[in-house]
Amino acid sequence: MKKFLLITFILILSTSAHANKNKNTWDYPLRDYEGWVVKGSENHHKFKSNLRQDKNVLKEFKNNKNTGIISYLLFENDQIVVDEFDIPYSVQGDKIINGMLPSHSMGKSLVSYVTGHAICEGYVDSINIKLNDWPLIKDTLYEDSVLLDLLNMKGGDQKWVGERRNVGSDNRIKGEKKEENVNVIGLVKVMNKYLRGTKKSKLIYNYSALTTNVIMNYVKFKAGDDWDKLLHKVFNEHVGVKNKVQFQKSRKYLKYEDFVSARYSFYANRYDYLRIAKTMMEDWHNDTCAGKYLKTIYENRIKKKDNTKHPTDVGLYTKSYGGQIHFDIFGIDKKRKILGLSGFAGQQILIDLDNKRIIVVSSLYRNYNWKKIVHSVIKD
Repeated sequence: MKKFLLITFILILSTSAHANKNKNTWDYPLRDYEGWVVKGSENHHKFKSNLRQDKNVLKEFKNNKNTGIISYLLFENDQIVVDEFDIPYSVQGDKIINGMLPSHSMGKSLVSYVTGHAICEGYVDSINIKLNDWPLIKDTLYEDSVLLDLLNMKGGDQKWVGERRNVGSDNRIKGEKKEENVNVIGLVKVMNKYLRGTKKSKLIYNYSALTTNVIMNYVKFKAGDDWDKLLHKVFNEHVGVKNKVQFQKSRKYLKYEDFVSARYSFYANRYDYLRIAKTMMEDWHNDTCAGKYLKTIYENRIKKKDNTKHPTDVGLYTKSYGGQIHFDIFGIDKKRKILGLSGFAGQQILIDLDNKRIIVVSSLYRNYNWKKIVHSVIKD
């Protein structure tokens, strides 16, 4: 057990939280919170490489005890052109983790991608449906919510959770005596203890961990016994990951609850994150059903609040948000279509749809020069 405690991330999933380099950012032990594992595919994409060294990236790695960066991939012209990593042995060598890296809030975007596939497979009718057929959220502020509003972080839940409450985290829920982490107590407890009898407030942008978990578990509810099948369809068959990937559950012990609550915390190998991003890019350009979903959420994106202009993270340096994805990066032509996935402590995936360029970054803490090795690269 000591081994797992040594390699455990703290759960602070808000992209707005500034990671302290003295804090470890590993997520919960995979053994305790392991939820839904998807095996790798024999038909995984085999990347071509034409590698070059980037002096700015090398500088960040040379000082990575301070910058925190552990992996950087740049994909363009259908090949990997920059590939640098310095991943701790405790991650690479551990049999449970086996090189998988945490998504943190990038997993919110992957929940959206799964939601798109759920619509394509017929489990969910459309992004415009109301969540009025799910008993778990009856008589709560989420009853009758429109799926698109939740995808755009407009849950009307700002009195209870999220960044609008200014509590320094997007995952704490307001309670009478103390605040609890919605990512670990599960939706059954959230609804029964905190939200039963609540009414939604004005629908405004409010970045919240709970909103994503409501979306994810609604899709899980609609998929029913096919939930594992749906995840297999997305990541094994459609993406074709090489190694296993997984979403985690919310609680360690759930034997006494009928509904095992899922959360957006996702784990994958560094190259499998690139495979997922590459597939999303191909979906967009090939106009697949999933691609049409991505285009729809882009067309229905909303403006963020005004104080998000911090050049340290794509989640903090974008003008709009849609379908759990960040759009419209400051300093880049507004006509450019770039998908921004952002997670606590500097996890980043940027998918430049116009130039077919992808950047994937993993980090222990967000002290690297994001403007230099991410923004300026994707801007060119």
